[in-house]
Amino acid sequence: MSTKTSTKEEIITTLARLGKASVSQVLASLDTPKSRIWISRQLNELIKEKRLIRARSGKYLIYALPQNESALANKFTKHFVNTNLSEDRILVQIKSESPILNSLGENVASIINYAFTEMFNNSIEHSQSKHIDVNIEKYEQRIAFEIRDHGVGVFRNIMEKKRLSSELEAIQELLKGKTTTLPHSHTGEGIFFTSKVADLFILNSYGNILRIDNTLPDLFIDKAPPLVGTLVRFEIGKSSNKHLNDIFAQYQAEPDSYAFDKTKIHVKLYKAGTLYISRSQGRRLMSNLDKFKVVILDFDGIETVGQAFADEVFRVFASQHPNTMIESVNMSEGVKFMVGRVEKPQLSLNIDAGK
Repeated sequence: MSTKTSTKEEIITTLARLGKASVSQVLASLDTPKSRIWISRQLNELIKEKRLIRARSGKYLIYALPQNESALANKFTKHFVNTNLSEDRILVQIKSESPILNSLGENVASIINYAFTEMFNNSIEHSQSKHIDVNIEKYEQRIAFEIRDHGVGVFRNIMEKKRLSSELEAIQELLKGKTTTLPHSHTGEGIFFTSKVADLFILNSYGNILRIDNTLPDLFIDKAPPLVGTLVRFEIGKSSNKHLNDIFAQYQAEPDSYAFDKTKIHVKLYKAGTLYISRSQGRRLMSNLDKFKVVILDFDGIETVGQAFADEVFRVFASQHPNTMIESVNMSEGVKFMVGRVEKPQLSLNIDAGK
């Protein structure tokens, strides 16, 4: 048996006994003194052979056997300088430094990969932040990541670039999908689909919080003490049976079209006080929805709407955009009555001046 192999087996034996260990602890356990560089090489080889896993704890790397993964810290944090960053390379780097994203089902792993790279890319390209912080936590039943920048703020950026009157309008626009401040390089799908594949999705920026809980399912807009920049939090169950392709398919007007041409809007976000009355509310609700083939309006929690609101949505918009189909769900009797009034064909008299 070679010295190299013997040393590797000594390392394996040490980690089986200790549960986890740093390079210094491994060195101290060896019968024959070795250099730190030499031991580091052996540890790296054992990682490549998948006989060891590692995680970063502060400045140090901690090693363990794969079956002792729970002995490593179930939390990973990293601070990045926003210069020449690539979201794909950052994800690879995180996975090389920590096992926290290991041992996930293929479907959950693909969802985490998609959501993380989409949200990290947003921080790189939209935030104008000098630094980006990442925090990943693995719990018994779920895994979560947070990405925090210190930049212009997601809602403020949309408000200013789209010339909207408030950050609430920016949130409303964001939830429709296909909203981006860089139309030449982005489709505006990232946040929309990331919020759909999550169990819990939170955007916190300058005192405005958008919380989407798909386990209920419901969404909430709240106020909080101002947080400079944007904090994204994403959570999903480790045993989730969600699949990315299934989520994408829900927003295709035609099966297997691979087009994002269907969206769903929660009408309750467009109220003024407790009422849905004005024509301007209807215009705000339907703005920019002509880029979809199918628009689903969810009236959950709404008892009634005003005639002007209903007329703007179901007659004016529908007549101006015949290629966009409007579907309504969760309509109360009050809403059905008002919508029925504006959708009902009006009698007209055709007068022939020659008779």
